[in-house]
Amino acid sequence: MSSHNDHQKGLLITAIGGLTLTVDIPLIRLADGGAWTILLLRTGTTFVASLIIWAVWRSLSDKAPRLVPGRLGLVVATLYGLGSIAFITGVYNTSTANLVFILAFTTMFSALLSWLVLKERPRPLTLAAMALMIVGVAIIVGSSVGSGHLFGDLMAVCSALAIAMAITISRASGEDMGFTALVGVALPFAVAVFMVSRVGFHVNAPWWIIFNGAVIMPISFFCLANGPKYISGPEVAMFYLLETVLAPVWVWMIFAETPTRDSLIGGAILIVTLIAHSLWQLHEGRKRRATLAVVHPA
Repeated sequence: MSSHNDHQKGLLITAIGGLTLTVDIPLIRLADGGAWTILLLRTGTTFVASLIIWAVWRSLSDKAPRLVPGRLGLVVATLYGLGSIAFITGVYNTSTANLVFILAFTTMFSALLSWLVLKERPRPLTLAAMALMIVGVAIIVGSSVGSGHLFGDLMAVCSALAIAMAITISRASGEDMGFTALVGVALPFAVAVFMVSRVGFHVNAPWWIIFNGAVIMPISFFCLANGPKYISGPEVAMFYLLETVLAPVWVWMIFAETPTRDSLIGGAILIVTLIAHSLWQLHEGRKRRATLAVVHPA
């Protein structure tokens, strides 16, 4: 029975992380700064906030997770760090539409890696849900594909692959990787410090990116990195797609950039598919729990 409860817990935790992550790109745009300066502030504040949270947790409870659980934890931290560098680079070198479209392939990468490495064959309905999500994203950015720069597109691919690999390794280890993903920002922070020393510090509204790094990133990364402990990699990756749906909505509300009809249609497909799949998972969990209660009566 606990496994079914864990699955529901995993869905809730990952949903919170995915929803929180949706404001990342709008906050980056509001900060209005150079790519390396934004990366420096975003990762630096995330790292400091994470250490403070972990220290407080550890002082109050002996059940606080380790920052980096072993060698696999170090690999996961490195992958998240590389993914962060690639993401910020992609933001400044390709269109937002291309970026979120390519990042949506985190789901496909995660499903393939889980299948190949963990032998977790996705259920037919999960595969169908992922296919519908890709269709929805394709509708959103169909007219924009190919309009970005090749380098930025490749960086987005690298970011999606790095995240998928981190999710898969976290799932395989069974360890609590919530803080590991946050510690991973130390790598891009070091790179950003070096680059800013060469190109200079430039940001017009630093408070937005500081808020992003100190609050939004710790919540979203901790929840999303904890997801693989309870649910499959492809399921975790699907919640990353919430950014694809909602980031354009926040941009519209903040910058008055009206979403196109295709964006609204594709977004509706993604949201409905994600909700339907999650409800199906919860229903299946309740059915299995009821079956176990019959087979093993109290």
